[in-house]
Amino acid sequence: MTLITSATLSSMENLEPKTLLIYGLAAAVTISWLRSGEKSTIPAIIGSKGVISSYTAALHYLRHATDVIQQGYQKYPDGVFRVPTLVRWDYVANGTQRLAELISAPEHILSFNEGAADGLQSEYTMGPEIMMNPYHVAAILGSLTRNLARCFPQVRDEIVHAFDDVLALNDNEWKEIQVLPSIMQVVARTSNRLLVGLPLCRQQEFLDLNVNYTVSIFICGQIIGLIPAIFRPILGPLISTRKSTVRHALKFLGPMIDERLEKEGEYGREWPGRPNDLISWLLDIAEDEERKTPALALRILAINMAAIGTSSTTLTAALYDLTTYPEHILPMREEAERVIAEEGWSKASLANMHKIDSFLRESQRLTAANAISMSRKVVAKDGFTFSDGVTIPHGSFVSVPGTAIHYDSDNYEHAAVFDGFRFSRLREQRGGPASSGDEPSEGTGFFNRHMVSTAQDHVVFGHGRHAFFAATELKAMLAHMLINYDVKAMTEGVRPPDDCFGVISMPNSRGKIMIRKRV
Repeated sequence: MTLITSATLSSMENLEPKTLLIYGLAAAVTISWLRSGEKSTIPAIIGSKGVISSYTAALHYLRHATDVIQQGYQKYPDGVFRVPTLVRWDYVANGTQRLAELISAPEHILSFNEGAADGLQSEYTMGPEIMMNPYHVAAILGSLTRNLARCFPQVRDEIVHAFDDVLALNDNEWKEIQVLPSIMQVVARTSNRLLVGLPLCRQQEFLDLNVNYTVSIFICGQIIGLIPAIFRPILGPLISTRKSTVRHALKFLGPMIDERLEKEGEYGREWPGRPNDLISWLLDIAEDEERKTPALALRILAINMAAIGTSSTTLTAALYDLTTYPEHILPMREEAERVIAEEGWSKASLANMHKIDSFLRESQRLTAANAISMSRKVVAKDGFTFSDGVTIPHGSFVSVPGTAIHYDSDNYEHAAVFDGFRFSRLREQRGGPASSGDEPSEGTGFFNRHMVSTAQDHVVFGHGRHAFFAATELKAMLAHMLINYDVKAMTEGVRPPDDCFGVISMPNSRGKIMIRKRV
């Protein structure tokens, strides 16, 4: 087959030498990885017969990843298969035994952090220090978790004000809203009420900065991920918006951080009136260069990305499901009103809203899973070997088939059907205890679980120690909407289709619903 036509050669004659070198290196890198994949003993679900076939298959996989993974899930139910991306071969492990082995593998063998960093290309989108020294995670898991119950009244207050301001409804008139942008604003305000406090959490320019950076990280991460690794150090910084975003953020965060540092220098870390917020939590842990103002601003931006991204897409998907299946509205509304009447608004009372918890979990199950989930990078020099002897090479990425697991009738009865009270009904049948509402579970079955638990048949947010989800915030928002608003679909029974790119599935970014105040 003639790959280079005369027209192509004519065009190439006019290219600069550096451009030709980049094209040549790109071709060499692509052919190299495709040929290396041919040597593997692990079967390829598509693209195993030659370089051109594999490259064509990689393009097909980019457009139809969910279908390709489903084929592998059915063909190798307890095995491992590989799929071609534009820059490498990725591995997918099937079966509960392999999943258990992935979960139990230590970080120095299979790295969750490096898997997550690859998905977001965080070295370029957020800076290498975010993954090399993730001290901010301790601030979130420690200080935020400890303070959440005490700070819940602030969360509740911001939810009320944010929905009022963002929706801007007139009496009980129906209004058409674009869901994802609206929810991102509400989530950004609510999260930042805890992170940076008033009045900055309501400063629109600061909120837009964080929302835009969150979107930028996901988009730029996907683009950079399609570039061969050899070119990423050159092109990654050009694509990323990190540096310009930090400069912009310093306009808002710089004076706050500088004041904290000055007071610490004068009075020590426990000075009178010290705010109990994210900046203080970070300063409790940060050392050396990380205590400088730009570095702290970057951490706040990174935490905002984590807080805004997942919560916004989860609640958006839930609202699409709520308006598509409106029969769930009244039972959840009655539950929320009963619990609030008996216990008031609190973190603890949210844990007793089992129908709302179940609805959010079912929405996650059917709409929040990507084609592959729980991606890990093999960092052990000898690779990672399963108990049956199958080895994943060093430097490779291995995942599990997220969507396929969630749609498997062996895991869920009528798996393809949305059943918002699936999990609350199972809880009642099994007599399960009330969930804590915010702690990951290590259970292996799907009975008696709440929305942040993870198990071998529910793999949206990872598993065990890597699972973290803002359940309190999400349940509080959905309960608030159920009590105070009516919602309906733009077209009865029609759910906006998800946006899909490669293995990523997201709720429709342009989807709309109708909403009004309850009378």
